[in-house]
Amino acid sequence: MYDQMPSAAGLVASDPDADWGLPGWTYNDPDFFDAEMAAVIRPSWQIVCHESDLARTGDWRSIDYVGESVIVVRGEDGVVRGFTNVCRHRAMRLLDGTGGCAKKIICRYHAWAYELDGRLTGVPESRDYPMLDKASQGLSPVGLEIWRGFVFVRLDDDGGPSVAAMMAPYEQEIEPYRFADLRTITPAYVRPRAVNWKNIGDNYSDNLHIPVAHPGLTRLFGKSYAIAAEPYVDKMSGYLVDKPSVDPWERFYQTHLPHADHLPEANQRLWLYYKLWPNIAFDIYPDQVDFMQWLPISPTQSVLRMMAFALPDDRREMKLVRYANDRINRHVNAEDTWLITRVQAGMASKSFTVGPIGRSEVCLRSFAAKIRAAIPEARLHHAPPPGWSKRPQTVRG
Repeated sequence: MYDQMPSAAGLVASDPDADWGLPGWTYNDPDFFDAEMAAVIRPSWQIVCHESDLARTGDWRSIDYVGESVIVVRGEDGVVRGFTNVCRHRAMRLLDGTGGCAKKIICRYHAWAYELDGRLTGVPESRDYPMLDKASQGLSPVGLEIWRGFVFVRLDDDGGPSVAAMMAPYEQEIEPYRFADLRTITPAYVRPRAVNWKNIGDNYSDNLHIPVAHPGLTRLFGKSYAIAAEPYVDKMSGYLVDKPSVDPWERFYQTHLPHADHLPEANQRLWLYYKLWPNIAFDIYPDQVDFMQWLPISPTQSVLRMMAFALPDDRREMKLVRYANDRINRHVNAEDTWLITRVQAGMASKSFTVGPIGRSEVCLRSFAAKIRAAIPEARLHHAPPPGWSKRPQTVRG
């Protein structure tokens, strides 16, 4: 079905509202939030970890989102599987924390025991359960895909594209970075943001704000910053200029970035950003690869979940450059947080309905078109009556 996906331009061209952004009400409406959790987030792929984080039998990692806790675990047979983190007896959460290693998964409520492949094999006083069928009461599986060493899960399968299919237009660009050989240098951590999840993603793919709101990136990239949109992936990029920056960390990074032998010369001073539909992104640098996803909590609350990866490299200059990279991007993140917080506040104003999108804003146009296709109520400039997401869908733009 997705072997020949339509172009991003084709998706936008078929959208009658292509020249408009999403209405302000869709960034704070509880009904819209419920609708997009069901139609957009639950069927989407979410990263959990790198496969190297599951090196041993029994190694597991977790992710919590949209009211679910999901674990991925390496079985005795070496296969990585994903399950909801819920006992099939009384819905007890089985594993706490973000990761660990287990020989079996045992519920601490009534001691039901599951194998690493999800099979239910231990039930105390099992004869007391006349309806018990162990074969059908194993852990509930979720969709799982390993793409270039990264482990993704999805809660629902709506027939949407795989991660590999989404990233297919950029496979040749990704190849030199040896994703499968990366190792975690910063484990997953989260940061709260008082904004709607779409607000974070819109800002990530917005090209027009770079020269206005990010002086550091502008010093680093000059006028080389560029964007492109494929059906399910936005690409942003910029080349480091040779002119030394006035900022000491930027100048240190420019001056001391060591040669990366695995990369072609054209990539030695290239920063790449890929945003995958709908809420995950890779920031790819010559020195490391960062991952970020923005997970919805409520209509006006989200968390950023971030990790960093790199190829093994003990050179002192590489360690120092990675630190400089972190200092540079702390500034960028602070600037973005300031921006999106104010945009979120503006979305609540009754004076704002919907704003125009320029033809050059190809990434924002692509995202809005997909949201409208998934939830047609997004075409309405004003919110439908409360409760619409729980009724049969009769409101259409």
